[in-house]
Amino acid sequence: MLVSHLSGSHLASIIEKVFPDSVTQCDDSDVWVTSNSVAEILQYMRDDEGLQFDFLNSISAVDFIGFFEIVYHLTSISMQTTAVVKTKVYGRDDLSLPSVYHVWRGADFQEREIWDLMG
Repeated sequence: MLVSHLSGSHLASIIEKVFPDSVTQCDDSDVWVTSNSVAEILQYMRDDEGLQFDFLNSISAVDFIGFFEIVYHLTSISMQTTAVVKTKVYGRDDLSLPSVYHVWRGADFQEREIWDLMG
């Protein structure tokens, strides 16, 4: 089975049609979305018949000192595609991000791990 990767620019065009002004950046491999809309966008990406991202490979976080970048690696088993969605959370105090546990139950421990490691 050959799996293809959806480019960030392709995903950005799909996301922007449904969630205007939610894409902050994109490139060949990734799409960045606003942190307040990330959970809604990811649920849309799971439920949309043209995308069907039914599997969450992983969630990770990177500390860039001025902001945290949260990275979601997704796979659509039926469409045989992968995608990377990122968001940024700025600051150091009282940060929050909507959970995607309601979208993929597998996010539970991954989100907890990010909280434990990044605070």
